Amino acid sequence: MIIVVGLGNPGEEYTETRHNTGRMVLEAVRKIYGMTDWEEKKPFLGLVSEGKIGKEKVTLLLPETFMNNSGQSVAKVITSVKKADDLVVVYDDLDLGIGTFKISYNRSAGGHKGLESIIKAIKTEAFTRIRVGISPMTSGGKVKRPAGGDTMLDFILAKFKKPEIENIKKVSKTVAESLEVLCGAGREEAMGKFNKFF
Repeated sequence: MIIVVGLGNPGEEYTETRHNTGRMVLEAVRKIYGMTDWEEKKPFLGLVSEGKIGKEKVTLLLPETFMNNSGQSVAKVITSVKKADDLVVVYDDLDLGIGTFKISYNRSAGGHKGLESIIKAIKTEAFTRIRVGISPMTSGGKVKRPAGGDTMLDFILAKFKKPEIENIKKVSKTVAESLEVLCGAGREEAMGKFNKFF
């Protein structure tokens, strides 16, 4: 069974903020594949939805811990390094422009606190990530990453503007397609097919 985790912060005040991109994308995936309604599973410290993507059984997980403690929830499901091979984590990435995403595997956290928490909790970096862009882009297609500590924190905790939400909805559909390839043909096939577009 594939476990797909969407990172973010629980609570209404964080709805549609950039740091909640992982949660937003997973909600779209749940609807696209007609998976079950979110159900609170206290042992997992999160909300769970189940169903199939293609022929593969999939569990979607939204940790109800705050972002920096995401590992507490993920470690309840991924109980061994071997099981981490079935883990896909979807999260926001400042180094990618909004409307883009990249599939990667077995990399460092790159400064993302939610990812750092997961790596520490499950004791491995060997799992799949879907990094969804949240930064604006110049007319020439370059990423305009915010600079400075406070500026960056304000940026990731700010709400998306309406046009940006439309971008997230569009990219969520492509992420859903990539998950179907990932679940069916495997990680390498999905990376080869979808990473070349962005």
